[in-house]
Amino acid sequence: MWDYTGKVLDHFKNPRNVGVVENPDGIGEVGSLACGDALKLTFKLDAEGRIADVKFKTFGCASAIASSSALTEMVKGKTLDEAARVTNQDIADFLGGLPEQKMHCSVMGREALEAAIAHYRTGKSEKKILAGKVVCTCFGVTEEEIERVARDNRLTTVEQVTHYTKAGGGCGQCQPDIEEILEKLARERAAERSRPAEETKPLTNIRKIQLIQETLDREIRPLLKKDGGDLELIDVIGDRVVIAFRGMCAQCQVAEFTMKDVVEAKLREFVSETLVVEEERP
Repeated sequence: MWDYTGKVLDHFKNPRNVGVVENPDGIGEVGSLACGDALKLTFKLDAEGRIADVKFKTFGCASAIASSSALTEMVKGKTLDEAARVTNQDIADFLGGLPEQKMHCSVMGREALEAAIAHYRTGKSEKKILAGKVVCTCFGVTEEEIERVARDNRLTTVEQVTHYTKAGGGCGQCQPDIEEILEKLARERAAERSRPAEETKPLTNIRKIQLIQETLDREIRPLLKKDGGDLELIDVIGDRVVIAFRGMCAQCQVAEFTMKDVVEAKLREFVSETLVVEEERP
């Protein structure tokens, strides 16, 4: 028996936004009935380019239904750029966590959203197209997908990859290939850590902002959301990063500690050691 949170059970038993949007602007389909999980996501934009309506139809377990339901609630009202920044970890955090063996359900949700946004922007197939070498033929998972999910979620073992993508969970013949991919990523991380500072190219301002936003979304915002808080990137001026706390964090007495010992520390670890974080003042 899986240990589901109350929020997972609520979204499973009382799923939000079930169905298909009439005359949708974007359609995304991922998974297959043969693999045991399938999801179709449709959305409609309003005149301002925000997601006014979004619905889903899914075939899968409680985690798949709950993840799909949660995703629709999370992206409603967002622009496509804002929605595209929602990660599979954000979906899991919104639900109060998922069993690691079910994290592939949150990944499926994110992939359906990506496919729907791509369909709107390009007018091309609403179905997920396999890109790159297929590593797991049982579940149709490519090398590119394994690398991306492993990077995004900092996965280090074949078992974790299986939990997040299903790859390696069928016949098992692809497990040595998955191990090779993980070893390659580990070497890349080690090389990045050991690269002398003088060999590192200076970050452009656009790239710096991108890395800051990615780090906030991946390393910090999920922690704050667990306690009902959040933060927003306001501006980047040279090495000054201006943020604003939202939700419960806005009234938190330890916000100053969080800003320096958590936010600034993470940005210095993953972006640049010279960054200084400041809170927006009225």
